[in-house]
Amino acid sequence: MKVTFERVIPDEESSFRTIHNNSPISEFKWQYHYHPEIELVCVISGSGTRHVGYHKSNYSNGDLVLIGSNIPHSGFGLNSIDPHEEIVLQFKEDILQFPEQEVGAKSIKDLLELSKYGIQFHSKIKKAMLPKLKLMLESEGYKRYLLLLDILFELSTCKDYELLNKEIMPYTIISKNKTRLENIFTYVEHHYDQEINIENVAKLANLTLPAFCNFFKKATQITFTEFVNRYRINKACLLMTQDKSISECSYSCGFNNVTYFNRMFKKYTEKTPSEFIKNYSHNKMKIDFKIDDTHKIIATF
Repeated sequence: MKVTFERVIPDEESSFRTIHNNSPISEFKWQYHYHPEIELVCVISGSGTRHVGYHKSNYSNGDLVLIGSNIPHSGFGLNSIDPHEEIVLQFKEDILQFPEQEVGAKSIKDLLELSKYGIQFHSKIKKAMLPKLKLMLESEGYKRYLLLLDILFELSTCKDYELLNKEIMPYTIISKNKTRLENIFTYVEHHYDQEINIENVAKLANLTLPAFCNFFKKATQITFTEFVNRYRINKACLLMTQDKSISECSYSCGFNNVTYFNRMFKKYTEKTPSEFIKNYSHNKMKIDFKIDDTHKIIATF
């Protein structure tokens, strides 16, 4: 896993950037990164993984998320399948210049302040915003700017949303510990389906076991054991959407005991594996399960 700073270059003759991603997933970049620009991501359809700050969960039937300045996040093509299409707007807050007394100014500023937690908007507002986002791709000059203001104002009046994090994740948590965290996350990525010895991981990080436990908890706000379990359950959910049996998913993701796997699955998804498979196969359900009450998680691969 790489954690990178992304330099965002505005579109020609514009103060912000619009992106229309409609390429094969094999060509899609989804690295964990951060940038000063605020970002609005609209996945038009399909499924994948959203990872914003400490939060990590799956989505289907598309997604609409507003991400604040310098909040680490991955591209929404993570774990998605073709076809994947999305529209992305990236802009700096200081381009939104309007008098404080203007109608809607305060609500937009409040929206941008909330974006530091990551905002996931529900399907109704996503459907309403999609034509405007598509029009944004075709517009030029001041019309694009007015569309941006219009979109932000509509989102600021919407109450049908969920904050993805309960705490703001500073990008410095990633940038200051970048190399050490990359080594740890990459190790889990390569060994999640095997028994993981925490002492070996501590040595990899060049720390004593107590120092490693303190470091990991401070950096990610969860223990290393909990991180591994969450990572494995997230992988298991993806396998279950591919018609794998419960026992296959359990052993493929590093759980040697199906009973323990069932207990962990229920803890992190609020469903039993059987309920998850039944709901998905019958309804192609929105795979937007809660990781836990605080949604705190870190890492993407």
